[in-house]
Formats: sequence, C-alpha cells, structure tokens
Amino acid sequence: MNQAEFLTAALQNPINEIITEELFRLSLPDAWLVSGCLVQTVWNVLTKRAVDYGINDYDVFYFDPDTSWEAEDGVIRTLAQRFSSRGIGVEARNQARVHLWYPEKHRLPYPPLRCSTDGIDRFLTKNTQIGIRRTRDGYEVYAPNGFDDVAGMIARPNPGPNFSVANYEAKAARWKGLWPELTVLPADAP
Repeated sequence: MNQAEFLTAALQNPINEIITEELFRLSLPDAWLVSGCLVQTVWNVLTKRAVDYGINDYDVFYFDPDTSWEAEDGVIRTLAQRFSSRGIGVEARNQARVHLWYPEKHRLPYPPLRCSTDGIDRFLTKNTQIGIRRTRDGYEVYAPNGFDDVAGMIARPNPGPNFSVANYEAKAARWKGLWPELTVLPADAP
C-alpha cells in the first residue's frame, strides 16, 4: 500500500474528511487527524466492514505554545461544538502541553515535544504512527513507518520512553476482538 492508496481508503470514512476540512478552516496550529480512526478505517475497507466500525473517537493533535489548560479547553469546546451535532466524538490534545500531565496520569516519563509529529512518533504502536491534514493543495500525510503494517493488518509495538506493555496488550486485545484478521506482535517484538 502506498500513500495515495492509504489516503483514498482512509477518506472513505466521511468523518475523517469532515474533521480534516474543519481543522483546515479553523487554522489550528500544526493540526493533524491521527491514529486509530485512520488505520481502523483502512482495516474496515480491507475487511469490507462499515468504514466506522470499531472506531471509538477521532483524535486530533495540534501544537500551540500556549500551554495553559484554558487555551486547550477552548479548543476542545470549539471542536465539540462543531462536531457534536453530527454525532462525531473528537478528542483534541495540544501536544505542547502533554508533558505537563502525562507522567502523573500514566506514571511514565514524557519529555516535552517540539511539534505534533513528535507526538505521533510516540504512539504505542508503529502501525498507528500516522497523521493526515488538509492543505490548500490536498492532503499531507505523516507516516514515519509507511503503510505496510496497516495494509498487512499487523499491530507492532513502538518501544520508547512512554511505552507500556500492559497498555499495548490491552489495546491489541481490543483490536483483535474487533478485527480477528489482525496479527498482533508481542510487546517485545522489534
């Protein structure tokens, strides 16, 4: 699977397109639609399921140097207002402030990030290290590991500073229950 094929499949879920269009209109700094909603849509296309099957919510990353909770809460409220009438659940996080709350919440280190793609790089699984965003000329795709694991329906751990075996195994078990075709690599796999 190449980038164009991935994007075509991911955008078969109209919610992904709606969100990226709205993020473009809002001009949130360094904003990306990320992770599961993209990969799971592609899995659904590959397995001929409804395009939104198994998707709990839609994750948005952005990077605003204003690390106050009030600023992030304002973005969260704005996005909720824009999408709630359509029944779309969006979880937005300012990547500039994750290091302020993550260590306490998850008991794991989380060094500060410099941009949203740094946050994508720290995802629990390599297969979900993907983000898309609307541009004036179409779409930009960030996928440091490419699309082979997505196309092959492989869940692969992404060991790093905030990796948790328990969290990986719980996420992989949920996915395997929804997509039995998925191959789940062990938490210690390279």
